[in-house]
Amino acid sequence: MGISIRSYARQRDVTEGAVRKAVKSGRIPIEVDGTIDPAKANVAWERNTSPAQQRKPEPVPVNPAPAPTPAKSALPPVRQSPQRPTEPEPGPSAAGAPNYQISRAVRETYNAKLTRLDYEERTGKLLNAEDVAKDAFALARRVRDRLLNIPSRMASVLASETDSKMIEAMLSQELRIALEELSQ
Repeated sequence: MGISIRSYARQRDVTEGAVRKAVKSGRIPIEVDGTIDPAKANVAWERNTSPAQQRKPEPVPVNPAPAPTPAKSALPPVRQSPQRPTEPEPGPSAAGAPNYQISRAVRETYNAKLTRLDYEERTGKLLNAEDVAKDAFALARRVRDRLLNIPSRMASVLASETDSKMIEAMLSQELRIALEELSQ
């Protein structure tokens, strides 16, 4: 059995509206009967609320008041195990949504990567892949067309030549001319 939203707000030192908003957004779980389990809600509140939106703790007074000494009782003292502070666990929150800090870190990482890509594109370090593919295709087509035109242009000249060294020199010269034209 938990406590009411108003009681939890007082215990947490926040407004009732803040607690209702946290319940509505799924940042803190609510029990089946509509109450709030403070232990579960405190862990979920810490895990799912932005640290920038959390209140700063009140400063501790310099001279704290001395703690009252307990009166002696006839009953022996109850031994309690020391409680460890609970740390927020990474992973999904109670409502199934991811932890706020993790979600924010992921979003900021993607934003940083997109900003870097945009910067590199604007400075000319990064090119559009489609433009590069189109240019490469056009260049390859020009090379192919230029090289395939050599046999039809040289056939009659080479047919009249009988010296193999001369044929080789003429073919080499024609290939060089074709490739030089493409490099410009």
